[in-house]
Amino acid sequence: MTAATANATPVAAEPVPTTAKALRARTLRRHRARVTLGVLLLSLHQVCEALVPVAIGLTIDLAVSTGDTTALLWCVGGLALLFTCLALAYRSGARFTLNAVEREAHLLRLESARRVLHPRGERSGLRSGEVLAVATSDAEQASTFVRAWAVGIAQVTAIVVTTVVLLTINLPLGLGVLLGVPLMLLLLRLPAARITRRTEAKQATAARATAMATDLVGGLRVLMGIGARHNASLRYRRASDVALTASVGAAATNGLYKGLVTAAGAVFLACVAGVAGWMALQGHLTIGELVIVVGLAQFLAEPVRALGMVGQMFAVARASAQRLVRLLNAPDAVAPGDRLLPDTLPEVPPAVELRGVTHRNLDGVDLTVAQGEFVAVLATDPRDAEDLVDLLTGRAAGAGGSTLVGGEPVNDLDLTSLRRTVLVEEHGSVLFEGTLRSNLAVSRASRDDRATPAAPVTGDDALLTALAAAAAEDLVSGHPDGLDRPVTDRAANLSGGQRQRVALARALFADPPVLVLHDPTTAVDAVTEAAIAQGTVDLRARRSPGGATLVIASSPALLARADRVVVLREGRVHAEGTHARLAEDDPHYREAILR
Repeated sequence: MTAATANATPVAAEPVPTTAKALRARTLRRHRARVTLGVLLLSLHQVCEALVPVAIGLTIDLAVSTGDTTALLWCVGGLALLFTCLALAYRSGARFTLNAVEREAHLLRLESARRVLHPRGERSGLRSGEVLAVATSDAEQASTFVRAWAVGIAQVTAIVVTTVVLLTINLPLGLGVLLGVPLMLLLLRLPAARITRRTEAKQATAARATAMATDLVGGLRVLMGIGARHNASLRYRRASDVALTASVGAAATNGLYKGLVTAAGAVFLACVAGVAGWMALQGHLTIGELVIVVGLAQFLAEPVRALGMVGQMFAVARASAQRLVRLLNAPDAVAPGDRLLPDTLPEVPPAVELRGVTHRNLDGVDLTVAQGEFVAVLATDPRDAEDLVDLLTGRAAGAGGSTLVGGEPVNDLDLTSLRRTVLVEEHGSVLFEGTLRSNLAVSRASRDDRATPAAPVTGDDALLTALAAAAAEDLVSGHPDGLDRPVTDRAANLSGGQRQRVALARALFADPPVLVLHDPTTAVDAVTEAAIAQGTVDLRARRSPGGATLVIASSPALLARADRVVVLREGRVHAEGTHARLAEDDPHYREAILR
């Protein structure tokens, strides 16, 4: 619908998860092969780790205590094999697991980008910076659920193997471990909910600070021009302080949790070692068995501590998954139908027609734009102009009355068909990194529900003609690269007026059947404004003699060249006529154009 809309990647066929739990389940499902291999190999690594003190204890009892050289050689060979298996299993398991994590993060980033760039738009309520944080940081954090799952299973495997060995050596000692570990893990789960809340608050406030920083950087020139840098920096400082407070709170909670996990593991180890030492003194355990028990108890502290960290990873992943689900399940900004419009609109009915339209500030507006007509709308209230743009872009869900394009209701039209027919160049000009040529020669929408590249434009005459009509030919003639003049990110190397003129030239070059311009000359001087008005009228009449043009502006230069001017005041059509007659007869009109 807008000239600045980027091409969208087709939406994946797999249903979008509606809850954080469903998102995590889908993560495991679509990486089940890598996750399964990672779990098996990491579990094998933990089994080997658990068997190390067992092998050492057996070496003491079978070889060292007896002085059997042959048994010693066998034990040394077994230890070498055990350590080799241990190292290879961890390396391979970590590779499979991290591969799944990175692939899932990539898929979540793509999915977030698809949702944001989808032609229908989204109404998540998130600002650009927040969307960026969700699509990057939260996507990465949510994908760590894979690693948490694999590591968690591996640590449980280590605890099970350790418990079995301890039960084999001494039944009461094994039962104590078997009951003590779950009890300790249950107590460590209590802070997990607090970690989730603190983490979600930290990520939300950081995203808001990022959004504000993005807005301030984008409007830095304006802020410098009006001398508002100090106030802007104060606003960002307050947002940053809130984010810092939330981050410190989350870090404190995480630090406390890590301390509890470490302390619990140390206490548990001391208890097991003390009981095992007492049994050895009583003659219930051999020296080798004592080494095995103490070694396993010391080893057991690591999987217990790791399980505690796994709980923290689950909490962080859950918070990020909730934010991702909010974005992925955001309602569409536009709800299109399935009717198609012909490539060339018929002369009858009017190209655009509003019948008794009510939408937010608009109240019973009637407006028609016939084929070949150049109509201007002067809105004394900026809200009326924005509401009118919403109607023509199909974003006015639930609007009353009828908004027709080519005789068809806007909400019943196929989105691609509507965008091919009606091009709305909104006031906020958006250019992309690349060159002037790449920003002007935009692709056109195909007949499906996504944008696809059209045949490339090989000639430069049409581009130069559009630039001349927008009074922007100096951008080409005054630069050695001409149409290949670089455009940086967010067109930061162009002034506000230059960006506005390039965006207008892009809209004129697209040559749609219906062209809607919203305040296309607010950033240029009066002389340039007059040249743009004349160039726009002449080019539309020459290239699209049957095309309809609707300009929503307060520029006297544009209003003077319109076939008709419609005045919107307090949400209603106040007057209609030529610019000259309205300027002479209507005091409200004179006040608006001289403001």
